[in-house]
Amino acid sequence: MMIPEIQKITQAYPKSAQIMMRTLIGWIQESAQELGIAEVEQSLKWGEPSFASPIGSPIRMAYNNKDPQHFSIFFVCTTSLVETFREIYGDQLILVGNRQIKLALNEPLPEETIRHCLRLGLSYKKVKHLPLLGA
Repeated sequence: MMIPEIQKITQAYPKSAQIMMRTLIGWIQESAQELGIAEVEQSLKWGEPSFASPIGSPIRMAYNNKDPQHFSIFFVCTTSLVETFREIYGDQLILVGNRQIKLALNEPLPEETIRHCLRLGLSYKKVKHLPLLGA
């Protein structure tokens, strides 16, 4: 379920990006339940949908018309999340810098990989001290 502000933003996305956004939000909500997180806060950060848990690091998602073939998931650049993703999933994901996963809109999502990345983001404060975030 999306808050109205996020619904308004995503209505401007092409259909494929809307579908991806809904899928990813569903995975965030399911992951939060698996982790015992009662609520994930939804908001807009820099005009993009953002999802934060009390024990995690914010996760932003967005489609950008300047890169119409991709959808992006952003993580806080000062975390070790993307560095960890690169170590574990560098051969499976398009990782940009220290904050972004780029997903091709015309390819199936690597579901288990993305779900794992989302779980790590949602629980980051609890696992940040562990090697490879406990993965």
